[in-house]
Amino acid sequence: MNYKIVICDDCPADSSYVSAFVKEWAELNGHEIEMTLFDSAEKFLSFYEEGGRSDLLLLDIEMPGMDGVTLARKLRKYNETMQIVFVTGYSDYISEGYDVSALHYLMKPVKKEKLQEVLSRAADRIQKNERMLTLEVSGELVRVPVHEISYLDVSQNYVTVHAKKEYTVKRALAEFDKELDERFFRAGRACIINLTMVQRVTKTEVYLTGGIAVPLPRGMDKQISRAIIERI
Repeated sequence: MNYKIVICDDCPADSSYVSAFVKEWAELNGHEIEMTLFDSAEKFLSFYEEGGRSDLLLLDIEMPGMDGVTLARKLRKYNETMQIVFVTGYSDYISEGYDVSALHYLMKPVKKEKLQEVLSRAADRIQKNERMLTLEVSGELVRVPVHEISYLDVSQNYVTVHAKKEYTVKRALAEFDKELDERFFRAGRACIINLTMVQRVTKTEVYLTGGIAVPLPRGMDKQISRAIIERI
């Protein structure tokens, strides 16, 4: 598979060091890559706004001008699927990584084995983001990207799939268990939740990306929290 990978780091030595490991990972796993290096967040943002694409961004945080966290926040306004990995010498920003759905933090100096492990995780997520769920709505077939689905809920004999739009179909919720992957968690008999979109869990509700609140059955909060931890 072909991956577009960007390294954004103001230190040429660090960029060269990381890029060598990325090339080795691609050769070992039979992947083709297109790799581009930028020495500032502003240059990458300009590249992106002009139509440049990146499947995976290896991003330094402390850079002159715009820092990596600010860049990641700007990107997330338009792109939810780009895999972002912070490569940094500082651990102070780890909590902010959750705000931009960063895949991982790698501390400098980067260890080859850890980087290549993270690259494989990123590749797995990129492939999953290409999966589609096919629904029959009003006599038409609709294909919904699986990564866009926040949750599914059931009312009587109908299931509503909540993504960028809502789609209601006459199907059993159990049928979707077979079509979705490990990102999705069955929260009782009436709901399936995308764990990657969970922002906060309380005893009575789970809050998803976009401020969506989904009611939870009693005791389900602990099970969801456990499922999230097991995915890390």
